[in-house]
Amino acid sequence: MKFGIFYELSVPKPWDRESERRVFQNALAQVELADQLGFDQVWAVEHHFLEEYSHCSAPEIFLTACAMRTQHIRIGHGVVLVLPPFNHPIRCAERAASLDIVSGGRLEFGTGRSTTWTELGGFCVDPDVTKEMWDEAVRAIPRMWVQDEFSWEGKYFRCPPRNVIPKPYQRPHPPIWVAVSSPETAIQAAERGLGCLGVSIGTPQEQEERVKQYRHVLRTACNPVGEFVNEQVNTLNWLYCDENPEEATRWGKKLLYTFNYLANQFVAITQAYPTRSYSTPGLIFSLRRESTTEGGDARITSGLAVGDPDHVIKAMKRWESTGVDRVCFLLNANEVIPQEKVLNSLRTFAKYVMPEFKHATAHPPPPPAPEATITVH
Repeated sequence: MKFGIFYELSVPKPWDRESERRVFQNALAQVELADQLGFDQVWAVEHHFLEEYSHCSAPEIFLTACAMRTQHIRIGHGVVLVLPPFNHPIRCAERAASLDIVSGGRLEFGTGRSTTWTELGGFCVDPDVTKEMWDEAVRAIPRMWVQDEFSWEGKYFRCPPRNVIPKPYQRPHPPIWVAVSSPETAIQAAERGLGCLGVSIGTPQEQEERVKQYRHVLRTACNPVGEFVNEQVNTLNWLYCDENPEEATRWGKKLLYTFNYLANQFVAITQAYPTRSYSTPGLIFSLRRESTTEGGDARITSGLAVGDPDHVIKAMKRWESTGVDRVCFLLNANEVIPQEKVLNSLRTFAKYVMPEFKHATAHPPPPPAPEATITVH
């Protein structure tokens, strides 16, 4: 099992001219250290209008800066909102290919459709058709990357014959993922040959069953939308690792409580709009539910990477047993943890926890690049 980091770039109020720059610079320093320590992926989401919670509306810019500061860590551009009202699929393909080029072929391309009414309503997106829009986009984008003459006559966008350029540096194209917060979406990911970008924690037992279903569908009913199958499974977690267990608990609870406070500010689709297209509330609301007690206090469950190294090793071993390929960590929320403590948590995790996992400390090469046949990563 390997380890990555995950960013939403939350910016605490009150804001001044330096607020956002300070958060971005802190995150970039963390990514640079993570690359040196052996973390193998960095992901940045796309969110809009979510004050304090996420000022990451142009993740490709942040990730380009990450690529320029690092050598090994793979660049996770996701979750990219590939619905035409947010981003025309051609623009998604062009930006992603450009990021793959400047990163030297390190791009991981993650897709999704948003789960907050704040965002969908802000872009006047009909929630009832977001799944159809997403499906059309993930079928079209790989073709843009491999065809010299691409054309499309779909329900939600059209394109006459054109060469969508640039092409990705990876051949035939970067690995493609989808954000997964429900068993239903995990199955849809497997049917399309997409990586499972888990964006809710749940219990290890719940994830274990989801991974089994995902891999079963991959073996029995997969019709890839791209040129190859990406069968990787990521799961999301929080990280605060300290040799002093009391300090780890203290700062870990601050992290969880702050995240929960921010997540409470937004309205889920299912709370505002009667639609059957969203069977679960999504990342923000799933994580909020999974990290709080009934009274609203932060809780540190056995599956969280919050504690001293021994505790975190046990938690990660349990996740490894579920069959996930990688755990990606949220490191901070609203800058509630001082920067030096975040960096020390990364160092402590790398020093004590990573060596317990066979593949965690080696910098992996880029995925193999099949040219003409469907293969599995």
